[in-house]
Amino acid sequence: MNDSVREWIAKAEEDFQVALSLGRLRRFPAHNSVCFHAQQCLEKYLKALLEHSGCPVRKIHALPSLLDQCAENQPLLIALRPDLVRLSIYAVEFRYPGESATPEDARMAVAIMKRARLELRRVLRLRPV
Repeated sequence: MNDSVREWIAKAEEDFQVALSLGRLRRFPAHNSVCFHAQQCLEKYLKALLEHSGCPVRKIHALPSLLDQCAENQPLLIALRPDLVRLSIYAVEFRYPGESATPEDARMAVAIMKRARLELRRVLRLRPV
């Protein structure tokens, strides 16, 4: 595994920990940020997988597009598509006024993040921590 892949994974893990930590806040809930960091975690894991596979890593945030690119070498990953489509909106939609994530959105985002992270770590041959 090269340094760039390791760096993508480290950044993904940082977003993972941030999403989990913010998800535990009760006094000042940060649902928008939980959703954003959950999306960011998976975006970076997908980019790590692309880098690991020797594919170009585009500067995009659309999880379905990144997944489609990854699925060219790992076709079983396509099973993640419905969850990643759902999570993809959090890259932008809740970052601006007019839309806000609910507690349910945050819980769902964390659940998707956890499931997809485990699968992507398996494909990258990383321990399922």
